Amino acid sequence: MHKSISLAKYVKKRNGLPLGASGSLQAMLKRSFGAESFDMFWQYWNPIWGFYLSRNVMRPLNKLLPIWLSVLLTFAVSGALHDLAVTLIKWQVTFLFTPWFALMGFIVLISKNYNISYQGGSWAIRMLFNLFFIVFSFTITIVLQRMYA
Repeated sequence: MHKSISLAKYVKKRNGLPLGASGSLQAMLKRSFGAESFDMFWQYWNPIWGFYLSRNVMRPLNKLLPIWLSVLLTFAVSGALHDLAVTLIKWQVTFLFTPWFALMGFIVLISKNYNISYQGGSWAIRMLFNLFFIVFSFTITIVLQRMYA
């Protein structure tokens, strides 16, 4: 039987530093933005959140659905939870993160399917590519929301 990795080991694997270690935020930012693909960006981004999404959303969905749909729905669930948090804080219904994160999930699927990698580029070039995908998907989300508002 497969034994699940602990949160502490997962974070150490993703950050290169133990959970709660000094400099872990900087390590996460450096690894995620310097990732060689948008898919890899998400493997390093917020490892604690990723751990729980993987265990509680992605794995159960994978038992029922094809992996591409599980990825897309996991991104959408993450967005919905962000929308819920903002809604509770502002006491105003928010629907920004769900479509934005779903779009980023779609970009992850496309980049993985077509092996889009910027591995040979410097850290700054890789950061620009990853930042571009985030800003691009956010911009598309805002434009679509304004068109249909």
